[in-house]
Amino acid sequence: MKQVTFPSGLHVPALGQGTWHMGEHKDRHDEEVAAIRLGIDLGLTLIDTAEMYGEGRAEMLVGEAIKGQRDKVFIVTKVYPHHASRAEMHRACNNSLQRLQVETIDLYLLHWPGAVPIDETVRAFEALQRDGKIRHWGVSNLDLALMQALWQLPGGAAAQTDQVLYNLDTRGTEWDLLPWLRQHGLPVMAYSPFDEGRLLRHRGLVAFAKQHAMTPSQVALAWLLAQDGVIAIPKSGHRERVRENAAALEHRLTAAHLRELDALFPPPRGPSRLAMI
Repeated sequence: MKQVTFPSGLHVPALGQGTWHMGEHKDRHDEEVAAIRLGIDLGLTLIDTAEMYGEGRAEMLVGEAIKGQRDKVFIVTKVYPHHASRAEMHRACNNSLQRLQVETIDLYLLHWPGAVPIDETVRAFEALQRDGKIRHWGVSNLDLALMQALWQLPGGAAAQTDQVLYNLDTRGTEWDLLPWLRQHGLPVMAYSPFDEGRLLRHRGLVAFAKQHAMTPSQVALAWLLAQDGVIAIPKSGHRERVRENAAALEHRLTAAHLRELDALFPPPRGPSRLAMI
C-alpha cells in the first residue's frame, strides 16, 4: 500500500474508504458493514465519515464495522460549520465519539467554512486535543485564500490536510491550491474521486480503461494514486466494488498513460472557484 505522510509525521494509506450516503437504508446495512470490513482487510484502513452523513448514521455504521479492530484503522470525521465554535464543538465531538464507539478521533475536520471565525475553530480543535478527544485536526473545502488566512493564525499551521473535491474531471485545484498545499507539506484528501459516478460513464474514460485492461473506477483511482501527497477516499457499500477499488493499487500509470488522460481531461489553464459537492 502506498503511504502518504501528514505534517505530524503520521503515515496513512493513500487509498482509503469514504462513507457519504452510507448508513441511510436499513436494507443495505449488512452489506455496507461487510464492505467496510472487507476494505480494512484489503488495507483500506483510513475511513472517512462526518456527522452530516445521514445525520450521524454513517458514523454509527463505521462504529459497528470497526468494532474489535480499532487499532487497525485511522478514523477521519468532520464537524458541521455551525458546530465549529468553542461552545458547540465539544458537544459535537462527544456525539461523534459515541456514534463511532471510540475514545479518540484520529483526524477531525471542519467540513466547510461557515460563520464561526476560523480562529475560534482552531482554539476549539486545540481544546479537544488537550482533552484527548482528537489526535489531529484539519479542514475541508477551503480554497487557497482561506488556507493562507488559516496559516497566519496562531496554531493554524497545525492543520494536517485539506479535503477537497478532486478527480479527473475536476482539476481546478491544480492551478493554485494543490501547489500551495504541497509547498507546505499538506496532503490532499480527494473526495468523490468518481464525481458521484458521473465520471465512470465518460466515454473517453471507458475507452481508455478498456484499452488498458482496467475498469473506469480503477483508472480514476490510479490517476490519483500516481500523484504525490494525495489520499483518495472512494465510497462503496458493496463488497465487489471495494475489491475493484482496491485492485487499482495493482495498476501503475505510465507517463504515456498520464498524457493520454490529460488529453481527455485537460488540466486548468487559469484560476477558478473551488468546486464543491
